[in-house]
Amino acid sequence: MKYQLHIVLIEPQIPQNTGNISRTCAVTGAKLHLVEPMGFTVTDKKLKRAGLDYWDKLDVTYYKDTADFFAKNTEGMFYFFTTKGRQVHSDVCYAPEKPIYLVFGREDQGLDESLLYAHPETCVRIPMRNTLRSLNLSNSVAIAAYEVLRQWGYPNLATEGQLTAYTWEKV
Repeated sequence: MKYQLHIVLIEPQIPQNTGNISRTCAVTGAKLHLVEPMGFTVTDKKLKRAGLDYWDKLDVTYYKDTADFFAKNTEGMFYFFTTKGRQVHSDVCYAPEKPIYLVFGREDQGLDESLLYAHPETCVRIPMRNTLRSLNLSNSVAIAAYEVLRQWGYPNLATEGQLTAYTWEKV
């Protein structure tokens, strides 16, 4: 079975967040989709510093706008992460048979409400206190990506590490 996890950032504004997200995508094998306009350029020093030694390991595609993204990505399941979602992200069953797209909006505005309204059954939220605005975008992406990967049994990822100066086995 081919597992396909996609992270979609619609109009990201903060280069450090996108750099951290690119690192998450690189270490998990998720494909990153960046939808313009962005609040920075991909040559931004802050972006490169956050994802520095992982940028060349990243599978990234750029789009001129949201319509361009959806025109070029028609197959799969799209989950829209929003504080306005009516179901919890971890209650969703992310079926590995189809590509899974986790869609996130701008740090300062989130996703456009018309997009959310058009997809009520796939709008999901990460639980948090109602008195606070939201989690950091890069934290939200990591939480969401690892929930999908957990459900899939962490395909193609190392689930056990080794010590460098010792061995786990007692002699």
